[in-house]
Parts: sequence; C-alpha cells; structure tokens
Amino acid sequence: MTLAEGIGNDLAEGIGRALSTDYFQLREELSPEQMDHLLRTRAFVEDRVLPVINGYWERAEFPRELAEELGAAGLVGDGIEGYGCPPMDHLSAGLVHMELNRGDGSLGTFLGVQAGLAMKSIAMLGSEEQKQRWLPPMARCEALGAFALTEPDHGSDSIALETSARKDGDSYVLNGSKKWIGNGTVADVVVVWARDTDDGQVKGFLVEKGTPGYRARRIEGKGSLRAVWQAEIELQDVRVPAENHLPGSRSFKDTGAVLATTRGSCAWMALGHAVAGYEAALTYAGRRKQFGKPLVEFQLIQERLVGMLAKVTAMQLYCRRLADLGMAGRVEPTLAGLAKAHNTSTARAVLAEARDLLGGNGILLDFHVIRHMADIESIHTFEGTETIQTLIVGRDITGASAFA
Repeated sequence: MTLAEGIGNDLAEGIGRALSTDYFQLREELSPEQMDHLLRTRAFVEDRVLPVINGYWERAEFPRELAEELGAAGLVGDGIEGYGCPPMDHLSAGLVHMELNRGDGSLGTFLGVQAGLAMKSIAMLGSEEQKQRWLPPMARCEALGAFALTEPDHGSDSIALETSARKDGDSYVLNGSKKWIGNGTVADVVVVWARDTDDGQVKGFLVEKGTPGYRARRIEGKGSLRAVWQAEIELQDVRVPAENHLPGSRSFKDTGAVLATTRGSCAWMALGHAVAGYEAALTYAGRRKQFGKPLVEFQLIQERLVGMLAKVTAMQLYCRRLADLGMAGRVEPTLAGLAKAHNTSTARAVLAEARDLLGGNGILLDFHVIRHMADIESIHTFEGTETIQTLIVGRDITGASAFA
C-alpha cells in the first residue's frame, strides 16, 4: 500500500505525528538509553503537546503545566551530571531537544532557557551550595530559571553590556536593564549578568523571585514563539547577597563558555522544526488530490520533497557529528556556531518549502507548519545570529577578524 492509499481523507488528521524520518539509518547506532530518550520525548510530544499547543500559541499563553510535566518525565537536565538531573549524554540531550521542537518551538525554547542556560550557568559556574539548592528543583521544573544577558542596546555585542554590579559590604547592588529574557516574568531564580564596578569584568549573579527592585514586563505582540514569554527587565538597586555571585564567573569568557554549550542545542532545535515541516508536507502531499490524483504522484512534488529530505538529512549529520565530538570532549565554539548557522538557515528553507507545498492550508495552525515557520525565525536569531556565527567561523579559518 502506498502512502497516498493508506492515509485517510481528513487532510489535517494526525498531521504532526512523527514519520520517523531517518533516511541515512542513523537510528541503528543509538544505544538503548539514547533510544529511550528519543521515544519518551516523542511520546510526550504526541500525547501531551500536539493536541493542545496550537491553542496556547494562538493565545500567547505559557503552558506551565506542560513545562512541569516535562520535568516530571525526566527530560530536563541537558546532560548535567548529578544534582537530581536525569542522566543523559550529549546525543541523548540533542535528541530531546530535537523531538521537543518537532512538537513545539515555545516548549523547546523553554527547555533551552531552563536547562541549557539557567541550569548550566549554575552547574558550570556555581558553588556547591548553589548547585544543591537550585538544580534538583529546576530539573523537576518545580523551580523555573532565566538567563538575563541581552540588553536593549546590546544583543550581538553583549560583551559590552552596561548593567552594573557594585559591591556594598556583604552584598552586590545591581542596576541596569535587560531585554528578550525568556522566563523572566515567571522565574524563581534569574542568572543576571552584570559588570563588576571594581574590576570591570562581567559576572553572574542569582536574583531570586521577589527581590526588591527587580521588575519584569512580558513582551507582547510577538509573531514567533508565542507560547513562551520573554521579558523586559529593569534592575533598580537590586541588592543580592555576595554568596549569590556565581564564583566561577570571573569574566565574559565564562559567560561565553555557557553559551558555547547551548549553541549546539540550537542546531538540534532547528532540526526538530525542519523535520516537522518535511513530515507534514510528505503526509499532506499523500492526501491532497488535485487534477484527479494525489500530489505525491506529480514529478515536481516529488522533486521538492526529495530536496527537503536532502536538507533534513544534512542537518541530521551535522547534529550527529556534533554529539560525537561532544561526547569526546572536542566541541569547539566555532563548530557549534557553524552547526547552528547552517541548521537554522536550512530549517528556514525547508519550512518555507513546506508552507508553500501545503498551499492555503499551510497558513492554518491545524496543519502544524506555519507555527514552526514563525518559530524558527527566533531560533535563527537568538544565541548568535547567522551573521555573527559566520564572522566567528570566518575569523577561525582565515585568522583575520572582521568585527570588534
């Protein structure tokens, strides 16, 4: 039975469910533990996320209960060892990011902020006491975290951030503003990056919910990642105990070390979005009839689907190699940057193709393409734009810096 013959008449029914696209048979090399992470995340996406996520996205409502279920399912930790985090290697963590974003980019971005940025900042740079206090409840999503680096005037040049931290007795006093801070309005703890006025170095500080002087406003009017909230934050004489300084954060180089680990996750996230678009297009083309036959029987449609598959497969190979290098301790920031730039730009192309192939139905949320097409725009931008990643890799291969 062909795909066209075996699928029902309802065009939207079941679109979004995984077709297990794996043309180069990479799944055969997965360990039982890695396969378990893949299948558990897929089950969570198909049973809990896909049936409800369009409504959350359209309402711009944060699905707090789904985030909490993600923690209860043992999928939050991004490879952090111990402290209540579920054991997972680099490949398992990547598969979780891929599958979650195949379902929804807002939840995928929540995971990237919670585990990749906030938790990893504490895991990599925090004291033992900070790790013990925050990581276990954050892994269960009983406590939410945020990562406040970007400022209204400093995005790509975040190294020039202006938020200040002034030592005052046994406290630090923080002043400044931040923008585009995921979870910033709901977080129980925010990793705020500020410049120490004593030595001019950028350092991280844990600001706990309810601290006087911390004000966060949800950014409204977004056309992308609508079901996760970003915030504009004002810090006015925010006083935090000196022990809330992340002791491992001594300069922006330490901030960059955290970002380097999460940039590779962006490549996996983009892969999830691209797979969602390709599989929706393949399913739809098998159902949709025009001129008396299913779209899949037209040569031009087959050519377009094969082109999409080729792009998805290349993205899979990027991610798999990145995971292998990660498990060997050999991932350089430039490698993660190249993978992020390639996969986000390629995912945009795949999703544009999918949207077009679905015709008018491609703009309806029921068909699970336009949401991914909108959401990939944010992933393409955050944690380093394609332009910045290109210049970083360009500096690496030429030895000449084209930016300050």
